[in-house]
Amino acid sequence: MRNRPKYNLFKNSKYAIEGVIAALKQERAFQIEVFLAVLMTAILWFLPIKIHFKFILQASLFIPFIAEMFNTAIENTVDLACKEIHPLAKYAKDTASAGVFFSLLLTGLIWIFTLLTAFNLV
Repeated sequence: MRNRPKYNLFKNSKYAIEGVIAALKQERAFQIEVFLAVLMTAILWFLPIKIHFKFILQASLFIPFIAEMFNTAIENTVDLACKEIHPLAKYAKDTASAGVFFSLLLTGLIWIFTLLTAFNLV
């Protein structure tokens, strides 16, 4: 039998919100990503482009958040499981970090190509 509480939408949502709050308090990278997303959102809604382009750009800002949460979970799990330096621990942390990097790259590319399309530059 697994040590897991019965699924409850409200409790699970509470856990998710607690995870976001913890990341905001403890993870500098997540704080920077949230700051940049808020800044980009403010800029985005003043751009003279069609609403569907704005929604694409807005949605893309969540990609790094998702990657950062997985990265944080992996790093914390590795730290808990492995107190000494180990090549596999480094590999797990580095690949999780690469996931964040690729998420930021993808978000940047979405912004570039969406804005080029929105302003009829391609």
